[in-house]
Amino acid sequence: MLGALGQLMESEYTNPTELLGLNGEVDTELLGYLNALNPVQRAKAMSKIVKRHIPSQGSRAEFEKFFVELPKHIKEQLLQGKLRLADHLVYSIKPVKGAKTIKMFESQDVKEVGLRNISNAKLPKNMALLVSGIYMLQGVAASQDVDAIKVTTFDSISGIGAFANGEFKLKANKKQLVSDTSNRNFITAGFSQVPNGFYKLANPRLIHDDIDIEFEIELGTITGVDPNAVIMVGLVGTATIP
Repeated sequence: MLGALGQLMESEYTNPTELLGLNGEVDTELLGYLNALNPVQRAKAMSKIVKRHIPSQGSRAEFEKFFVELPKHIKEQLLQGKLRLADHLVYSIKPVKGAKTIKMFESQDVKEVGLRNISNAKLPKNMALLVSGIYMLQGVAASQDVDAIKVTTFDSISGIGAFANGEFKLKANKKQLVSDTSNRNFITAGFSQVPNGFYKLANPRLIHDDIDIEFEIELGTITGVDPNAVIMVGLVGTATIP
């Protein structure tokens, strides 16, 4: 533990003690470590433990609140500097094909530029993503050909009643993160500070590697839906990357 405590002083994070599982508690081992330092080093270490630095902003600040929930191997690599926090968007594009249920992430999916950036409905090894918000957009491809889908232009779901009045849910490891929520949350026309098709979560949720991701869109009807309709969903936030 003492090696990790040494990294504490150099950590870039606002609350690195949570990566060590200390949660602000000064235990016997920590006291021994502090007492072995010279006065300047001790003061620097204590400032990391008891003080709040200039707070992080946006989804990074949200992510840091979830340090305690991170798997051990990700916590250790963040402390060692092998992983860092960065903006990230996990996306998937799927044709509707006249279905009332559209599964945006599936176990048979393969990562492919222009279609999706994860495989098997799982994040890459050592990645944890704090989902701060979600994008949902729609478009009409020239055909069901893969290359035609890859060049689809996307816009708001507001003009397609079946999409706008549908519902979605997000699960990770079979647990509900967002449950049966109206797609009308993605209609952002008239809100100048909100990107097109973006829904900011009031309760961000953490997903980590080796966990199945499920995002299902349920439509009450396919009336008015073009046969070549395509939907794009993006999970946006802060993630751990090398």
